[in-house]
Amino acid sequence: MTEERLCCSCTGEDIGLKKVKEVIKNHKDIKGCLIPVLHEMQKIYSYLPEEILQIVSEELDIPMSEVYAVATFYTQFNLEPKGEHIIKVCLGTACYVKGAQDILDRLCSVLEVEVGKTTKDGKFTVEAARCLGGCGLAPILMVDDKVYGRLIPDDVIRIIEEYR
Repeated sequence: MTEERLCCSCTGEDIGLKKVKEVIKNHKDIKGCLIPVLHEMQKIYSYLPEEILQIVSEELDIPMSEVYAVATFYTQFNLEPKGEHIIKVCLGTACYVKGAQDILDRLCSVLEVEVGKTTKDGKFTVEAARCLGGCGLAPILMVDDKVYGRLIPDDVIRIIEEYR
């Protein structure tokens, strides 16, 4: 690509192509550089837009299928923008037995969003977690780094209002 700037169709924002190519150049001669390059790209954009994956593929001479396979295999990579606040509902055994699915369902209903997706306003991303390590407080959810425990579905509205 010879353009100085690239418009990311996902966000509509201008992306400094020079910065992207600089990161790639700094890693290009290192064996196994794909994962570090993807980490750097995600630090810059907070997720991995398709346009960026295409540039990485071209610049590193790695097939797009391989770049995409790595980006989708590792859970630390995001292909969609995340919300301002990440809400994780624990679905581990203790939480599930004590009603975590009802809490997750209520959360998705109140926010009008599916699990793994971000609200239309970009404020919240809802995720299901295998275990958040708070079994004694089951069921729990986390908003960013704050833990809420011993929840019932009606608690969801109060928690959401704290972040609006």
